[in-house]
Amino acid sequence: MARHFLQLYFSIVVTLVVVSWGQDQLWRVYAGSTRPAESHPSQAAVLAIVEQQLQSIPQERWHAAVAELAQATELDLELMEREELAGLEQSGLDRGQPALWRDASDRVWALQRLTHSDRLLAFRFADETLRRTPLEWLLTIVFYAAIALVIMLWLWPLSRDLRALERSTVRFGDRNWNFDAKIPPRSPVASLAEAFRRMARRIDDLIGWHKDMANALSHEIKTPLARMRFEIELARSAENRQALLQHLDHLNTDITELNAFVTAALEYAVLERAEVALNIGQHDFTVIVPAVTESVRRGARNDLVISCDVADSGCVTCDAHLIETVLRNLLYNATRYANHKIHVSFTIEADRYRLYVEDDGPGIPEPDRERVFGSFVRLETRSSQHTGFGLGLAIVKRAMEWHGGSASVDSSPLGGARFMIEWPVSVTEAQS
Repeated sequence: MARHFLQLYFSIVVTLVVVSWGQDQLWRVYAGSTRPAESHPSQAAVLAIVEQQLQSIPQERWHAAVAELAQATELDLELMEREELAGLEQSGLDRGQPALWRDASDRVWALQRLTHSDRLLAFRFADETLRRTPLEWLLTIVFYAAIALVIMLWLWPLSRDLRALERSTVRFGDRNWNFDAKIPPRSPVASLAEAFRRMARRIDDLIGWHKDMANALSHEIKTPLARMRFEIELARSAENRQALLQHLDHLNTDITELNAFVTAALEYAVLERAEVALNIGQHDFTVIVPAVTESVRRGARNDLVISCDVADSGCVTCDAHLIETVLRNLLYNATRYANHKIHVSFTIEADRYRLYVEDDGPGIPEPDRERVFGSFVRLETRSSQHTGFGLGLAIVKRAMEWHGGSASVDSSPLGGARFMIEWPVSVTEAQS
């Protein structure tokens, strides 16, 4: 960062020096040209006073009088002839106007043509007026030091935050999957740090999902494959057609289970992709929600009572396919754990859509209410029966994140769990 500071500082200093030098050159050119001396009132006043005194004495004594006056006042006054002023534009002098002139020694003179004479009264500027004094040089140094201080004060917080950001990204790149950069909200790189933080969180989620997927593959696929191999061996040794068909039915069951797992994993993988885009539209939930509920009820246990209550709120803004998938997954989950009752309700509260699915089952312990939405997470059930793959609620959560909403679970008045999904009324695009 010091190198960048020095580059910026020297760039500013060189720019200021060049501009200052250019202004000095322009001033020299402008001062050396013939122009009215009224821009220097003190010199013009001296010329006027001296000319007035010379008019009271004979012309043959002008040279002596000017010399005596210059000696007495210590001013550099001279009486010149026109021929001595090489390259001087004299049109203004002929009209009685004072002018500036630079001689061959780079000295600047204020000139005034004397009345009724071709002679010119010349008053030379003091050299000190064209040179910087030690105080001016000191002020110049202080000026450039102030510039350096201002640049340093401006760059120091930026340098500090960039170093913190660099250290965190290096640690993250060394497989420390925790982006812990502490960047103040008002920092110039706060938005960049937040983008890195979202990226790190997303990468961490993807790595966790792939780990869970690898663990699930070792169980959800390997176990059915082992059963299938065992059934094939039994089928080869079957003594009659009925035994063979029974083994084939077992094989078909395992294939169906594998297919369901692959389908669920692919569905969740689609929602994990960054390029997913929602197909947002207006949909009538008074038709969609009861239809999905009825579809799930027909495939559920006969002793289950599934009720539905949908508020007439007009058209709902959402991706209908994803919301249907979410509702089906919540209902399938409820049918596994409910004793006798499942209730579905939909409302609009505070500019947000809210869909509830609740049951009268055992519920979910409070410590597990966040974990249950993770991928390949299955809570222990009352029986040892295999239930699901642990992807249904993960799909629910991810689909609601794409809608800019959320999914949560708490206790239901029915005695079991109550799942709630919500998303904003003004959904316009996918939320990554």
